[in-house]
Amino acid sequence: MKRLVLILVLLAGALAFLWQVLRGEDKREAAFLGYVEGDLLYIGPSEGERLTSLAVEAGAHVEQGAPLFSIKTLLLDAQRSEASARVAQMEAQLENQRAAMNRPQQIAVFQAGVDRAQAALTLSKNDYLRQKALFARGHISKAGLDRAAMALARDEASLIEAKRQIEAGRMSGRSHEIAAAEAALAQARAQRDQLDIRVNRQAVAAPVAGVVQDVFFRPGEMVNAGQPVVSLLPPENRKARFYAPQERLAGVKLGARVKVSCDGCADGLFGRVSFMASREEYTPPVIFSDAERAKLVFKIEARLEGAARELPLGLPVSIRLWPEEGAAK
Repeated sequence: MKRLVLILVLLAGALAFLWQVLRGEDKREAAFLGYVEGDLLYIGPSEGERLTSLAVEAGAHVEQGAPLFSIKTLLLDAQRSEASARVAQMEAQLENQRAAMNRPQQIAVFQAGVDRAQAALTLSKNDYLRQKALFARGHISKAGLDRAAMALARDEASLIEAKRQIEAGRMSGRSHEIAAAEAALAQARAQRDQLDIRVNRQAVAAPVAGVVQDVFFRPGEMVNAGQPVVSLLPPENRKARFYAPQERLAGVKLGARVKVSCDGCADGLFGRVSFMASREEYTPPVIFSDAERAKLVFKIEARLEGAARELPLGLPVSIRLWPEEGAAK
């Protein structure tokens, strides 16, 4: 009987020791508890106006470049029409400056002016010679001779002016005037191009592939500049957020691979640690665990990989450190 009691005592001790070992091992390998989170992209128009159309609904999968929504562009369209008209005006002015000579009809008008000035000069010259001869004989006064001389000088100047008009008509525009016209045209085109960009931005497309998480406005509603119309979650922005007590923090490294598990989920879900808080915080109330009793913990985030990116936001998950050698391919 004593031998049986001794055996039972030894067996009980061994079981107790084994229980303590297993309990300690379980405590060291206990999973971190957390949940699935995501960095949402909030997408809105660059300028405020009324929402014209909405091409997606919450839960829709969209590819990069797929249309999301469009905003009215009435005011921008009017401004672009004005800018296009200004460009046409600047082009016409530059073409006129670059012309080597004016139209033949204008040159003909200038030539007629030269002929008229030449005839007037001939007449005034002959009159001056007659008045000069008469003054020498004493038949007219000095004032009459002066009037004839002034008429001659006037007609000579008129002839020179008429000839200069023909020369100016046959000359190309001055270089600085052409440069000014080119600069004005470049400015007008830049303003038109800016309006094209602003108009095109009002038809908003998905910047990356992802899932539409929410829709905040409907067609017909006014949207301010930068105010989100839809929220988009790219697969690479989905992550698991969990908290580690200070005694286990040393075992977690940036870039370390972790295994993710949850109720009803398939096996082989993994992620990689992408963020570790530099300061401690209180355990969030949504985390309940019998194994972790610490009040202060450090927030850690792991970017999900592969099939784990399909996990829904807010899903509670368990996180275990996973060595690279044991990772599933």
